[in-house]
Amino acid sequence: MPISDRPSRMFAINPDSTTPLVTQIVEGMKELIASQKLRAGAKLPSIRQFADTQKVSASTVVEAYDRLVAEGYLVARQSSGFYVRYMSRGLYREEQQSLRNIRFDPLWFVRRVWESGSAEVTPGYGWVPDDWLDPDLIRRTMRNLAGKPSAQGSGYGHPKGLTALRLKVCDWLAEREIAAAPDQVLLTTGASHALELVSQYLLRPGDAVLVDEPGYSVMMSNLRARGARLVGVPWTATGPDLAALERLAAEHAPRAFFTNPRLHNPTGASYSPGAAHRVLQLADRFDFIVVEDDVSADLDVDARRSLACLDQLNRVIYLTSFSKSISPRLRTGFIAADPDAIEDLTQIKMMTGLTSSEITERLTLEILNEGRHRKQIKSLKDKLAQAQDRVCRQLVQSGLLLFAEPQSGLFVWARHPAFADSSLLCNEALDANLLLAPGHLFMEGGQSSPWMRFNVGFSDRPELFEFLGRQGCA
Repeated sequence: MPISDRPSRMFAINPDSTTPLVTQIVEGMKELIASQKLRAGAKLPSIRQFADTQKVSASTVVEAYDRLVAEGYLVARQSSGFYVRYMSRGLYREEQQSLRNIRFDPLWFVRRVWESGSAEVTPGYGWVPDDWLDPDLIRRTMRNLAGKPSAQGSGYGHPKGLTALRLKVCDWLAEREIAAAPDQVLLTTGASHALELVSQYLLRPGDAVLVDEPGYSVMMSNLRARGARLVGVPWTATGPDLAALERLAAEHAPRAFFTNPRLHNPTGASYSPGAAHRVLQLADRFDFIVVEDDVSADLDVDARRSLACLDQLNRVIYLTSFSKSISPRLRTGFIAADPDAIEDLTQIKMMTGLTSSEITERLTLEILNEGRHRKQIKSLKDKLAQAQDRVCRQLVQSGLLLFAEPQSGLFVWARHPAFADSSLLCNEALDANLLLAPGHLFMEGGQSSPWMRFNVGFSDRPELFEFLGRQGCA
């Protein structure tokens, strides 16, 4: 049988499946390439040949082949056809080995998590599982948007971001009792971009900056790169240690406090109302800016007031994204602050990357206007609440100690009583195809920690609890 005949005969397409035909072809081809049943350099059937063999339309095959080219699995040669990319074999070998060589450095860890698909169980991931989000939401919205004249614009777009989406963000903020006008909103390429812009706006090398400890590792790496002097504020189950915060603010005269008050990454805990008021009092007394990272706002089952709500964007710079509630692939976020700060932040945005993507912003607006988005958020909250309950119970049954029981959101912070340094346990877990997130990744100085972050969306797996039970906990 010629090589070009093989792919269309190696996997079956089910026209009655709820999975789109294009997706079935793409995933089938990826499996053949990953298993090396299709080797590097192999020529695929022509579009017409594949369509005839599988009884699908030529346009379906065109879309599938184009997607495989875009994702780097195939290469198209003019007047010749489609071929398996020569680098594929090496790529898959690298992915299979990458977790074995993991160093558990914060940025290294993030990159390896995103690059590798080799771990079978991944409690260390930091995002919502794909299958908990509407799998067809972006594709359907793109189709809807393609037929609208407003989507056919050219150019770079508005420096502050799409005006209609900024108006929608103002409505979103108003639902959370934060009064903001469109000139107080700057759209960004996700929350990480927002943090980068704010850090450039606020900080100069040598400035003291307060951060949650433990806290968001990517943010701390960003602040270090700016030359900031990081000062960790210890966390409790109800927010920052307020006595420590007062002492550290008096000692270091910080320029800002970067904090994640709601469903905190990595502990899952949230500020109590009293803690929120006290932090704002200390910010006023010691004259520092509070940067509120509220990326899990849409996942909270409780009607907690944000710092920005209590402060009304006077001393608080508020940022978030729609990655958790819509899709991390959209990379749409925003900053809300006083108008003068937004003007300066817009200048920095223009200097470092011109404008954000108007196409992505139009997609986000279309999704926010679609009635099903609110239904998706409710479904996510329900799934996370149920997962929190199951995972917390199973962690305790496996002998681990919990920092807090969040009730909602993605994260739980827990420790194994037999390990003073959780990285030792996390390295053992790699041999069992488990990717855990050790506590030192989230510490300001990278010091060892007995704690680990568990993402409840990826942790409800018997393999995880069997592994933990074998460590002498149960």
